[in-house]
Amino acid sequence: MLIKVKVIPKSSQNIVVQEGNIFKVKITDAPEKGKANKKVIKLLANEFGVAKSQVEIVRGLTKREKVVKISFEGSIVK
Repeated sequence: MLIKVKVIPKSSQNIVVQEGNIFKVKITDAPEKGKANKKVIKLLANEFGVAKSQVEIVRGLTKREKVVKISFEGSIVK
């Protein structure tokens, strides 16, 4: 499954909010040295109930707007 994600760095909390077909991921980390992307992957994995290895940023690695692939193969969806 591919989803559109908008990252909001330096937020006051780590949270995922769905607005229509876009997921807004608010993170406390700054967008430097890949910290923000790692946090985005962790939060989306928790949100969808999959392992972090099943979440991959396929477009927008250095941008706020990203396309993320979530693979549900081999996992039990809650």
